[in-house]
Amino acid sequence: MPVGFIGLGVMGEPMALNLVKAGTPLVVWNRSPDKYASLQAAGAAVAVSPGEVFATAHIVILMLANTAAIDAVLGRGSMDFENRVADHIIVQMGTISPEDSRRLDQDIRAAGGHYVEAAVSGSRKPAEAGQLVAMLAGDAGALAEIRPLIATMCHQAFDCGSVPGALTMKLAVNLFLITMVTGLAEAAHFAGQHGLDMQQFRAILDAGPMASPVSRIKLQKLVEGDFAVQASIADVLKNNRLVADAARRAGLASPLLDICHALYGETQDLGLGTSDMAAVIRAIEARTAH
Repeated sequence: MPVGFIGLGVMGEPMALNLVKAGTPLVVWNRSPDKYASLQAAGAAVAVSPGEVFATAHIVILMLANTAAIDAVLGRGSMDFENRVADHIIVQMGTISPEDSRRLDQDIRAAGGHYVEAAVSGSRKPAEAGQLVAMLAGDAGALAEIRPLIATMCHQAFDCGSVPGALTMKLAVNLFLITMVTGLAEAAHFAGQHGLDMQQFRAILDAGPMASPVSRIKLQKLVEGDFAVQASIADVLKNNRLVADAARRAGLASPLLDICHALYGETQDLGLGTSDMAAVIRAIEARTAH
């Protein structure tokens, strides 16, 4: 039986391609049909509607932007919902709030289905290379069934207990990612404004103890002014809001995150919402200019 995959965005398209290339029979659907060409060329079948995906596949992977998009493809709140999720394993790989995920789990189980959180850490380049890191939560039996699929898209997977453990872990990881890349952008701005050799600045950071695969990729973008998207400003701003909301509900301070929230909002207001998160340097430059 084929596996279903819904959501072929910046991350979903390369993830689905890795499944097809590994020999997984895949049926896909995406709101924008322009994403189908690469999947069809690799051998995936294209469904005419989300309903056809659920009618064809027992396991359906969702890589969607938000809860509203998830509800739409599941038919949640309509008579289609039970027909689509009963006796299915719904693998939710996008980033939504832990509270929304908990409610989704409850609704799917009440309708006779199984729900798995499979949040991932990484951007488009790791997705293309099958080098994402997965955080899993949900029913043990359903997790056992989907692990081979996760292994095709991710080089490591960690069990995070029951729902919403995986998404809560993802938010903690994202807090570090957002503040780290924003700090790197501010450092690059500082170096550039002081007239330092930016290639030497990059070489020193890349050679030092703070270097990581993420810092090397983002620093290259900052030095070269290349903001081709891997993780967009708009998506990072959405993630920032989710982390901040979770912090507020828990009564936690998040001072660095709050500054980042303002900066990514300012970057989006500059018309850079679809640019890579490294473009946050433009908001920092704008603050300097004013």
